[in-house]
Amino acid sequence: MTASIVGWAHTPFGKFDTETVESLVTRVANEAIADAGISASDVDEIVLGHFNAGFSPQDFTASLVLQADPKLRFKPTTRVENACATGSAAVHQGLRAIDAGAARIVLVVGVEQMTRTPGPEIGKNLLKASYLPEDGDTVGGFAGVFGKIASSYFQKYGDQSDALALIAAKNHKNGVANPFAQMRKDFGFEFCRAESEKNPYVAGPLKRTDCSLVSDGAAALVLADAETARGMSKSIGFRATAHAQDFLPMSKRDILQFEGCTVAWRRALEKAGVALTDLSFVETHDCFTVAELIEYEAMGLTPKGQGARAIKEGWTLKDGKLPVNPSGGLKAKGHPIGATGVSMHVMTAMQLAGQAPEGMQLKNAKLGGIFNMGGAAVANYVSVLEPLK
Repeated sequence: MTASIVGWAHTPFGKFDTETVESLVTRVANEAIADAGISASDVDEIVLGHFNAGFSPQDFTASLVLQADPKLRFKPTTRVENACATGSAAVHQGLRAIDAGAARIVLVVGVEQMTRTPGPEIGKNLLKASYLPEDGDTVGGFAGVFGKIASSYFQKYGDQSDALALIAAKNHKNGVANPFAQMRKDFGFEFCRAESEKNPYVAGPLKRTDCSLVSDGAAALVLADAETARGMSKSIGFRATAHAQDFLPMSKRDILQFEGCTVAWRRALEKAGVALTDLSFVETHDCFTVAELIEYEAMGLTPKGQGARAIKEGWTLKDGKLPVNPSGGLKAKGHPIGATGVSMHVMTAMQLAGQAPEGMQLKNAKLGGIFNMGGAAVANYVSVLEPLK
């Protein structure tokens, strides 16, 4: 790849009554530009990732980024959307502008404000990322969709409640050290495993601790071409990227295999010239714990149906052979849809630059993988990052 991440910014994720989509966007845009050590006038292009789907009344949001600085006026600015992978879609769009020679410096912003929306509407909005003719009446919204997936997985491979609880406990423990995370509490395995008043079943075998949080937040990156990045104080290079889009209806594929995830990982690793075992860590899309479990298999960490081994044998812990979600993942961070993919790239870049918060920083992190997913393994994005300075 010809581009690098040279600056970033990230708001805390959570419920913010005093914030708006505009305030979140302008905040991270200014902070990322300052972090890169550039002027807004140096930005050649802007890409905004914003899913919306009914969360915000303001639905023409690309130009809100210009509110950050008058010097951004008249810059080419585009909003992109690809369900829960919207953030990574924005990052990849920025990379293409640089690869095509259309821009030297691209500002990428991801944002969502979800918590002002009433609960029933949240579920309805999220279901827009499914195939409505088949899934539009699913009870529980998108949790109901993944509840069905979990039930089918349990039916085929046996009860995986222990594995799901271990994944939830791992990610919540990791999130304690992440100051940007919405939920910074170590619940432990027993709490995550047991049904209780505070941890009821939500859909199928999925309990509350198996589901990512509804959240507000934003994140931003400054991307630069190779020549420009050489003059920056930090540079996290894209060793490879891949995007594989699958059929929207789950009836047209084996939903337990996350085949688009497998294809995206295979393409990215081949482009990067590395194996999965060469990665120092992975940030993966744990919208629900069963998604992380299946992603272990789809990325090639375990054979099909054996994803539980990875968590039960400690492979994906922070001190394991392939730490997964050292940031706490979506499970602890929260999942503001349009911001999530950009956040994953920020978290990975911080690790590789040795600038992750104390307690979250991994030792000798040299190569980081990212998997961001839209819908039920429909939009599948992988990035492989490495520090260049």
